[in-house]
Amino acid sequence: MDKVFRALADPGRRRLLDRLHEENGQTLAQLCAPLAMSRQAVTKHLAILEEANLVVAVRKGREKRHYLNPVPIHDIAERWIHKFEQGRLRALADLKKKLEGEADG
Repeated sequence: MDKVFRALADPGRRRLLDRLHEENGQTLAQLCAPLAMSRQAVTKHLAILEEANLVVAVRKGREKRHYLNPVPIHDIAERWIHKFEQGRLRALADLKKKLEGEADG
């Protein structure tokens, strides 16, 4: 998970993930086109994203297409976000019961 957090820490890498979320299976040239980054910078960012298993590259002939892998982000959400949400949701449910009880009585 450390690799995922490190990969997500950079705004340029997050932009690449957003681009793949919008249109999955892009080539390096497609990913570079709208960004103010050199091909070398995008290549380095993609390597870090691949190492964190957030992007999977698949060769098709001479092309190399990049695909978003949302599983590591889902794992982070399951481990870190959802367990903190449960406490808040429980507190809201308790507050609702208390307020509804006061309205009835």
